[in-house]
Amino acid sequence: MAYNGTGIVSKPSRYSVEETVRRFESVLKTKGIMLFAVVDHSGEAERVGMKLRPTKLLIFGNPKAGTPLMQASPLVAIDLPLKALIWEDDDRTTWVSYHDPLDLEERYAIPPDLLKISESSRRWSIKR
Repeated sequence: MAYNGTGIVSKPSRYSVEETVRRFESVLKTKGIMLFAVVDHSGEAERVGMKLRPTKLLIFGNPKAGTPLMQASPLVAIDLPLKALIWEDDDRTTWVSYHDPLDLEERYAIPPDLLKISESSRRWSIKR
């Protein structure tokens, strides 16, 4: 796991971007988390005649978890729903990058009694 001090955590995947996306979507479905959208950045780049390594953004969440956070700190809605960027670097390594939930807790002063809600999101992972 790599943490670059920006509040973003990046974890390598041993699968392609496409397979990692498929697995991530499966984990979300299993956990009852809604997938709101998949933004295919590389596909859109190709559509306009440009090249970009495989890059997809998944936007997902759970209103039962997010609503109490927004009630406690309305500005957290800027960062919700949650997002995961699945991308390939120059060495063809696939990465899953996301905001560290603990960073969001600190940034928006989420009350301690709500920590258990976002702490569960810290455990989301893609089996490698």
